[in-house]
Amino acid sequence: MPPVARYAWFVLAYNVAVILWGAVVRATGSGAGCGSHWPLCNGVVVPRNPAANTLIEFSHRLTSGVALLLVLGLLVAALRVFPRGHGTRRWAWASFAFILGEAAVGAGLVLFELVADNKSMARALFMGTHLINTFFLLAALTLTAFHAGRARDDRDTARLAPATAAGLLGMLLVGASGTIAALGDTLFPSVTLAEALRQDLSATAHLLVRLRTLHPFFAITVGALLVWLAARALRPGGAPESERPARAVIGLVFAQSLVGVLNVTLLAPILLQIAHLLLADALWIALVLLAATHRASLGAPVAAPDGRAAPVTTRA
Repeated sequence: MPPVARYAWFVLAYNVAVILWGAVVRATGSGAGCGSHWPLCNGVVVPRNPAANTLIEFSHRLTSGVALLLVLGLLVAALRVFPRGHGTRRWAWASFAFILGEAAVGAGLVLFELVADNKSMARALFMGTHLINTFFLLAALTLTAFHAGRARDDRDTARLAPATAAGLLGMLLVGASGTIAALGDTLFPSVTLAEALRQDLSATAHLLVRLRTLHPFFAITVGALLVWLAARALRPGGAPESERPARAVIGLVFAQSLVGVLNVTLLAPILLQIAHLLLADALWIALVLLAATHRASLGAPVAAPDGRAAPVTTRA
């Protein structure tokens, strides 16, 4: 594997770890640990004698800063190693743009005080936007690593099929609704499962509580679509490169479903919330790779009737 590809996969893994730590910040109510100051923490560069919530929030800011530098390093490496028009360069630029978006949304959450015990819908919308931008960042980093590791990088000419596009968009919907559900669990904890169900069905419950009932419905529907898409990729005659991500998608859908059920049954303990998010990130990455490998196989040059190479433009 080329050095840039190895580095790109490392940057992807590091960003997943930062995302999981961000979930710890939300789940522990530590988002206001640095007050309403950004990029300073409680008005200083390095807080002295920090409380636990300040330490959690400040460490997340530090790791996020390192992530920004790593993505910048990936962009510099891609520009130095690969020629103009290469997919690695395009997706490295996209990765840098999306990690700047991560910083902007994170700063907005702090500056507008949409953290800690804030129960507004503005916070829910910000967090849904944060999740979607995070998924775009992971997709861009995944595609950077994918293109950096290919022996050839012919420009893909195949387009995504509507079903594949629907699967990707469905994952964004499931992720955003999951973020809102997790926020509802954090702000409105229940002592028992029966109490949680009563809250979900109560007409007087907070909107964040009532919205969390949508997440399981979206997850089941989109999960079935993803299993169907992956099963199609495993049919005889499919692209060999798509086999591993297709199998990963199927396995992760079932693992995610199991953890989701446990999350609801056990009233969303923090460790299960982190595991649920980790599986969601892994499923998204596997789905992006499945779409990329299948699309690349259809867009690869083939022999034209006159003997010259010609691109395939079949819809993937």
